[in-house]
Amino acid sequence: MLKDEYFRTPVWSEDKTEFVKSLNKACNKYIKKARTRDKKNIQTTKDFGTSHHSPPLLKDNDFIDFRKYVGQKSWEFLEEHGYNMKAYTTLFSEMWVQEFSQKGGGHHTAHIHGNQHVAGLYFLKASEKTSYPIFYDPRTGARATNLNLDRSLKGIYHGTDVIHYKAAPGRLIIFPGYLEHGFSVDPGIEPFRFIHWNIMAVPKGIVKDA
Repeated sequence: MLKDEYFRTPVWSEDKTEFVKSLNKACNKYIKKARTRDKKNIQTTKDFGTSHHSPPLLKDNDFIDFRKYVGQKSWEFLEEHGYNMKAYTTLFSEMWVQEFSQKGGGHHTAHIHGNQHVAGLYFLKASEKTSYPIFYDPRTGARATNLNLDRSLKGIYHGTDVIHYKAAPGRLIIFPGYLEHGFSVDPGIEPFRFIHWNIMAVPKGIVKDA
């Protein structure tokens, strides 16, 4: 029997370790300020469960080479979808760095970033003992009608609705903006730091007239 597959969700990943050292150095000042800021706001939790979040990084030239690389890869990502990318300009709408609490408990529940076409993650501090990214089936119809999986089977099947990716320093992940994602609860054993960004594809006519 012919077995076709349609409406697949692409996720690109690679190990791009050459940015790790310079970006960790560039991010240190932001995480230090975030920890100082968050310490003033945290009373009862004693920092447990906190995600230290930087302001936008798009105007910091220490990140320019990284932005150029992931910006080009994101454009190629959309082009491979079959979109007519000659008609669009890709623009970063957001970029920030986060580091989970050293006392553990840091996490993110499932979410998307509205009105974005490409999202990405770049891990600066991570290991098998830290949190990791989780991706969820974006097909609401499939999730509403899912059956129980056969837990004796190994691997990924059409009925699988949650995918885990391992996190490691230098690991880059690019995915569609519509793909719901989150992070597992971090145990606070080793540092966990990552850069997150979002990109919009804007019609060139709009950019020209702006």
